[in-house]
Amino acid sequence: MQLSKHLSLAEVMRSDMAKRKGINNMPSKEHIENFKLLAEKVFEPIREHFGVPINISSGYRSKNLNTVIKGSLSSQHCSGEAIDIDMDGTSITNAQIFNYIKDNLNFDQMIWEFGTDKNPDWVHVSYESTGKQRKQILKAIRVNGKTSYVPYK
Repeated sequence: MQLSKHLSLAEVMRSDMAKRKGINNMPSKEHIENFKLLAEKVFEPIREHFGVPINISSGYRSKNLNTVIKGSLSSQHCSGEAIDIDMDGTSITNAQIFNYIKDNLNFDQMIWEFGTDKNPDWVHVSYESTGKQRKQILKAIRVNGKTSYVPYK
């Protein structure tokens, strides 16, 4: 099933951990509709701007999968409203993706995930299905081995 011109349901459901653990990672119809909206408002504009395939490292997470990977209890990945993009090994950097979204798109939350000051390890971006976008921009850092989120500057 295609969610949009360049994004398939299989891409957002793919999870090595779900496969290894035998976890059903099929989103509900509501969550699929949320992904279609995210694809229209965020994914496709990125794809069209850069003109290359956009790599999703994490998309949908069923509640069971989210528990196994110790994800946030309020993760928008569980409602079909978030994707993580990782362009490592391509001609586009994660920082370019981050800055394009920040400067050009409407979104709910975006996170510069770890990495360096020049390039994150990956970019988390979400789009709230109700249409109420916070435009919240954070940076994930590790403090004493624990992840913390601070305002992006």
